[in-house]
Amino acid sequence: MFDLGWTELLVIGIVALIVIGPKDLPGMFRTLGRFTAKARGMAREFQRAMDDAADQAGVKDVTKDLRDATNPRKMGLDALNDAADKFEKWQPKTSSSDKPAGEGTETAKLSEERAAQAEKIREAGAEKARARIAAEKAAEAAAEAPADSPAPEGGTTGKSDA
Repeated sequence: MFDLGWTELLVIGIVALIVIGPKDLPGMFRTLGRFTAKARGMAREFQRAMDDAADQAGVKDVTKDLRDATNPRKMGLDALNDAADKFEKWQPKTSSSDKPAGEGTETAKLSEERAAQAEKIREAGAEKARARIAAEKAAEAAAEAPADSPAPEGGTTGKSDA
């Protein structure tokens, strides 16, 4: 109702003690208590009257129907959740023979063809890498060969003598 803490109540009590005086303070609290009791009684009576009117108008039946309509158990969502759980846990069964399931099917044939093609691609890539490495070694050997050979008659090797 009101958001009053103990400190606020203490301040109100001190102000009431000063303004009303210690002689009349108990009578004022008694009157305030009676007023509060009457207000609460009237609020309870009003609430009962509203509940009775709602019962007569059938509001509780409508409320019950709405609760039932939004209840997951009444809507069958539990069965749906159970079916979804079973589906998530489902594992396909394999044949009891030694060969893996699906062998001999079109998918298995395609899988074998793709594996063979992948192996050919790997071999071609490895061959190109070997050729590139050989070419690089030949280029290095060619670059080192003129440096080791004697200088031409002009005396310059293309390097500066510094």
